[in-house]
Amino acid sequence: MKVSATSAAQVVAQPPSNTTSAVPTIVDVDLGDRSYPIYIGSGLLDQPHLLQKHVHGKRVLVLTNTTVAPTYLDKVVSALTHGNPNVSVESVILPDGEKYKNMDTLMKVFDKAIESRLDRRCTFVALGGGVIGDMCGFAAAAFLRGVNFIQIPTTVMAQVDSSVGGKTGINHRLGKNLIGAFYQPECVLIDTDTLNTLPERELASGLAEVIKYGLIRDAEFFEWQEKNMPALMARDPNALAYAIKRSCENKAEVVSLDEKESGLRATLNLGHTFGHAIETGFGYGQWLHGEAVAAGMVMAVDMSYRLGWIDDSIVKRTLDILQAAKLPITPPETMTVEMFKSVMAVDKKVADGLLRLILLKGPLGNCVFTGDYDRKALDETLHAFCK
Repeated sequence: MKVSATSAAQVVAQPPSNTTSAVPTIVDVDLGDRSYPIYIGSGLLDQPHLLQKHVHGKRVLVLTNTTVAPTYLDKVVSALTHGNPNVSVESVILPDGEKYKNMDTLMKVFDKAIESRLDRRCTFVALGGGVIGDMCGFAAAAFLRGVNFIQIPTTVMAQVDSSVGGKTGINHRLGKNLIGAFYQPECVLIDTDTLNTLPERELASGLAEVIKYGLIRDAEFFEWQEKNMPALMARDPNALAYAIKRSCENKAEVVSLDEKESGLRATLNLGHTFGHAIETGFGYGQWLHGEAVAAGMVMAVDMSYRLGWIDDSIVKRTLDILQAAKLPITPPETMTVEMFKSVMAVDKKVADGLLRLILLKGPLGNCVFTGDYDRKALDETLHAFCK
């Protein structure tokens, strides 16, 4: 296992002399022959060499959505083709939203790929947030049994979490992300300038995942967030760049140790079992993913406290930082105990009929993935937050 953040100048060719863009930071995801770099920096879409070195073949299909396409599609096409006239680029512009992360929408991607007569040497490019990244990765994993793909995440949520680690998939009406594949990208290119156009609600949603890393494994990072949340909310470029880098380093380290989520990687899902139940029960897209995860983390922390695994100071600090990020700390009023239980019963973490949860245990920055807990605590937490 190896995780490192280095200057790109050490490992990639320098951009043309007529550019003034900053050299990106690189976080390496070490997975043997499936290893890949995460480039992080400002103006990276103005550095064509970064993308072009990871394109296979001469045919590219860019997946994006109706929100992102008007602002960034032309820029990405230009980066892919600049000084590279042999490359041809097709695009698929999908409707925007979690409710479209399904098989019907996925088929539109396959339709375009087949109609364009793309072959195994093509490259798929995901340009957008987590929904686009998940769908593009799954499409790439399935088309012709696997083609190359690149992630260009444009939201905080996608940049710090969903674009890294190779989890791809779509939702089913009975549960979120139940259909998919582990499929790693060729690279992840995070141009922090794309956050300049991100709505406030999307910014806050992404910060839920940043907070998660601090709670489960990086107490020092959590303490930094407590001091710097106002700067993050104000989009201070240095604060955002550090938060993205540190989040990617945390996720890269976990993924390199447990790519297929046999144990350790599951801890990255703190609050997600409760959160996915909110998304499924309340309706996909009614709340953003990070909003549901924020409420889910509060429920997981509450249950951890009821079990006597953490002290009340961690409960208070969790509530305080989520409120500072303008995130919800309770589920929607329409969610009932029965709704939570029915959705959680088909969660991916149910084994032999036993629901395993990620809970905090010990001092800040420590967690467990377990089914060995008092069932009474789960019931008490659900009844405390729901009708």
